[in-house]
Amino acid sequence: MSALPLELARVAACHAADDAAGVISGYLARGDWQVSHKADASPVTEADIACEQVIHAQLSEALPQAAFYGEETGHSPGEAGDKRRDRHQLVWLVDPIDGTKSFVRGMPYYSTQIALEADGELVLGVSHAPAFKERLVAVRGGGVTIDGEAVTSSAVTSIDEAFLSSGNLVSLARNPEAWQRYAQLVSRVVRTRGYGDFRHYHQLCCGQTDLIVESDLNILDIAALTVGVREAGGVITSLDGEPIDRNTRSVLAAGTAELHSEALALLSGSEA
Repeated sequence: MSALPLELARVAACHAADDAAGVISGYLARGDWQVSHKADASPVTEADIACEQVIHAQLSEALPQAAFYGEETGHSPGEAGDKRRDRHQLVWLVDPIDGTKSFVRGMPYYSTQIALEADGELVLGVSHAPAFKERLVAVRGGGVTIDGEAVTSSAVTSIDEAFLSSGNLVSLARNPEAWQRYAQLVSRVVRTRGYGDFRHYHQLCCGQTDLIVESDLNILDIAALTVGVREAGGVITSLDGEPIDRNTRSVLAAGTAELHSEALALLSGSEA
């Protein structure tokens, strides 16, 4: 493969996020859209589909050689778990409106998530939150910015000094032992909040939040944000400590390796 066109990809992803924001603004101004439900009962709106279409068009024009894995409108051949996806060295991972439930209820906690995967590795992430007028851009080896300003995660290394934010916790709550260990974590941190979705990942990247726990998500929710956390100096894995990949369904993210290690030991029951 020739040199990775990361700058071209970064510009295209930012333009695509702008296009999606324009679509969202139009639907909000109209104040009327159809809502349907997918097989997992999660909602999808006309705005989700329209956003994904404009994103797909922008990204395909910039990098026609890249495959596309989108939340709403399907996948390029060889995607969505098909082993043939290994044929694609570049893959866009897109959630046009992450946080659709918030969007439908008129809450501002939604975002457009665009990531680029190269040879199975996440190398670029753009997380754009139109309601907050906030954009995170992360490039592997090039750092992470929020609204153009370089940011880094906090230096907190101990649970006892950490701010914790949680997202969806349904699966965790259904496991009594895991839930009890999570309760121990909550009892030790300085502060707990539940910002969820893009919000607490942006906060972790700029040092406002130190620790994130989520038990119910998919790769499209976190692909772009994963690049951001890593480039900010943090660590992000599943709750089991496994690397982030297409099969990831949970997250433990921390601003430092030491804090991540301590939290993982507590949540896994292996704390000394």
